[in-house]
Amino acid sequence: MPTRTGKRTPLEKAAAVVIALGADNASEVYKYLREDEVEQLSLEISKMNRLSPEDMKSIMDDFYGLCLTQKVIAEGGIAYARDVLEKAYGPQKALSLMEQVSKSLRTVAFEFVRKADYKNLQMMLQNEHPQTIALILSYARAEQASQIIAELPKDLQIDVVERIANLDRVSPEIINIVERSLEQRFSSVVSSELMEVGGVGYVADIMNHVDRNTEKYIFDELNANNPVLSDEIHKLMFVFEDIVYLDSIAIQRFIRETDSKDLAVALKAAPEDVKEVIFQNMSQRMQENIKSDMQYLRNVRMRDAEEAQQRIVGTIRQLEEAGEIVISKGGKDEIIA
Repeated sequence: MPTRTGKRTPLEKAAAVVIALGADNASEVYKYLREDEVEQLSLEISKMNRLSPEDMKSIMDDFYGLCLTQKVIAEGGIAYARDVLEKAYGPQKALSLMEQVSKSLRTVAFEFVRKADYKNLQMMLQNEHPQTIALILSYARAEQASQIIAELPKDLQIDVVERIANLDRVSPEIINIVERSLEQRFSSVVSSELMEVGGVGYVADIMNHVDRNTEKYIFDELNANNPVLSDEIHKLMFVFEDIVYLDSIAIQRFIRETDSKDLAVALKAAPEDVKEVIFQNMSQRMQENIKSDMQYLRNVRMRDAEEAQQRIVGTIRQLEEAGEIVISKGGKDEIIA
């Protein structure tokens, strides 16, 4: 009998691990968590129903694998960890574990950046070299980075985006120097040979959060000056027009989470194929209501329509991050039932 472990959110899996640890051990874990994390985790534990033995075993196996991965990376470095994990789990599972741990390690440095208000962060970065800005934004949340990039001078926007995309690995020593200069309270870095930062995937994440005007400007410039990079970023992005590639379940799911006014405004400026696929996944009554709202909408600014579209894209990405839907573009991602 198949399990649904793969469909559980990271928070659900964390709750399952804490339950498996028992009350005494769980109380020790809680000492290392922030108040908001304790609150979220406790709420999830209180909501959790019974787990099958297969689900619990799968979750605990994954948890043990992640602990082992973090340990061997810290003790022996990236190459050593990859070798050990491939021998223990095989190449595919080893790669998955390395990717998950890499994401968690990446947030250790510049933690204060991720908590900072973007306006304060913007003031801190305004006189920095573009390479320094690129490095720091690689550690910021995508929403922060998108807001800051949108307010940079136009020529600097392209420079910073290209530098983030070209970031691959940076030595902890360099990260430590930059970090100390910005925030004395945060001076420790992960003890590995190299830390993964930036990259094309991260730029795509940033571009999914910027406003449509900034997105258009940056891509127009990249298409003219660096079309290969532009294409690479585009392939990893999800934009409003990509809704046509979502399956019916995903479309119906995000429609339930979207304000009907946003739908009406967004569809006012949507391509016909997007309108068609969204209407196909609504009830007849909802179709009539949305179409009626669209008829009565007059003089809708393009900017308002694009902002509504961006909010819908944000909802879709949140659902994907929570594991509730799967995003695939043009059938490129094969889904195994």
